[in-house]
Amino acid sequence: MPATLRLSFSPIPPSLSHDGACPSEPFFSRLNLTFPFSHGSFPTPLSCSPEVDRRRRYPLTMSTYDRPSNVLANQFEVTELNDESDFETLLSHDGRFSVCGFGSLLSERSARSTFPDLENFRIARLNGFRRVFAHVTPIFFERGIAKPETKEISGLSVEPCEGESLVVTVFEIKKSEIPAYIEREIEYRFLAVLPETLDGKPFDYPAVLCARYTDEEFIRMRCKGSKDMFYQLYGQYNIDKIWQDDILPCRAYLRHCVLAVKNLGNAAYDNFLDHTYLGDRKTTIRQYLAAKGSGIMEELPPESLKTRYGG
Repeated sequence: MPATLRLSFSPIPPSLSHDGACPSEPFFSRLNLTFPFSHGSFPTPLSCSPEVDRRRRYPLTMSTYDRPSNVLANQFEVTELNDESDFETLLSHDGRFSVCGFGSLLSERSARSTFPDLENFRIARLNGFRRVFAHVTPIFFERGIAKPETKEISGLSVEPCEGESLVVTVFEIKKSEIPAYIEREIEYRFLAVLPETLDGKPFDYPAVLCARYTDEEFIRMRCKGSKDMFYQLYGQYNIDKIWQDDILPCRAYLRHCVLAVKNLGNAAYDNFLDHTYLGDRKTTIRQYLAAKGSGIMEELPPESLKTRYGG
């Protein structure tokens, strides 16, 4: 008999946004979703290994029900990954781990330019999260495509949100790429999540997701409390706060993401437009492109970045 998976968010009192759907600040609220999965589909180290037990566990959990035995071995719990050893608990039998792409990594060309040896690039669904343009990205300053005068300096992150569902990409990269991956995505919180196919079948292995962090945690965890390290990464661009809700998408980056997701088909394209938000958590990208962001899709990136930001 198939087991049933339930996704639960533990209640934390939030201040709701104007539409009442999700909080203005990210939080984990109550949500229960159930769907079947096959026996033995999760690697047991994710829930049983002492390596994992020491990690920070989120109240977002996936647990098996309707099975009389061996429940623990098939339990999945979203957890935060703090170092390379945490990433290694997610390795498949061939020594690779899965990555969730939700922004530039929606583009297979971009993904392969960063991870030339990636395998099995495909689309998937991730429930209980939304995309938000709410953090400053230094690489946009380095490449000359940030516009601080108009606050068009933001990249994408994801955060938990009740009732939301994202179409993402998933692919596998080698264990040896873990250090470079962590360095590349240093401003994010790393979560182990379980995507599913578009028709609702959970994946056999969890994937790494880059989620919203906070400035305080970033300085404490990534910079080890060092303000000098923060300055080296951000201060040189006059950035004193990473996570901001009043900034707008970097124009070239947003165009790139939209072009990339359009290549993935209508389901992915519509999902991106309707489930990606500005920092106010109300304005969708579809609405933004039809109003203040009109003209973005007609603007070409600098000649040197036409391939990199070409979808």
